[in-house]
Amino acid sequence: MKISKIEPQKNRHRVNIYVDDKFAIGIDNEIRYKYKLEVDMEVDDDFINEILVAEEKNNAINYALKLLSYRQRSEKEMCDSLKRKGFDEDIINHTLEYCKERDYLNDRKFAESFIKDKINFSKLGTERIRYELRLKGVSDEIINRVLRVSKDEQLQSAMELGEKRLRLYKDDSKDAKYRKLSGFLQRKGYSYDIISKVLKELL
Repeated sequence: MKISKIEPQKNRHRVNIYVDDKFAIGIDNEIRYKYKLEVDMEVDDDFINEILVAEEKNNAINYALKLLSYRQRSEKEMCDSLKRKGFDEDIINHTLEYCKERDYLNDRKFAESFIKDKINFSKLGTERIRYELRLKGVSDEIINRVLRVSKDEQLQSAMELGEKRLRLYKDDSKDAKYRKLSGFLQRKGYSYDIISKVLKELL
């Protein structure tokens, strides 16, 4: 079998490969140059399959890099996204290794950034942060290593949240304020000890 024609697609980064005057595959130019594909080159089915696998790996890596350009992701998040996109397990594992080797995927760095964001902007308590990190597949070992927030910091955040929230309950009875504020802070992930101190201070 011979490559009889190589024609560009509408997407200028891709080409169609024809073998014995029949369309065979559409691939990225990067793969074309990697395998030095030219007209009149002899090919067989095994070689075509090898190119198809290379193309799929290339697609998966490009998709992963696109996702990472929006925000950091945990390894589990990336794996789940690649599965939803329909990539095979071998391709997914190859992509995860590619990203980890280059430090594009790093659960410890992801957790540090996530914790900082959730404390500074969302004012979440450590219990909620721990729960959300577990959902994202971050190990307890990493969580325990990086989730180090002092009780004073937690109390200050909870107090700020409590003061703002109480304004919404200004027409409620003391018991209703106590119940609503307690539930709100629990959902935000603060410990019983922190919640008790906030309630005692504000009510």
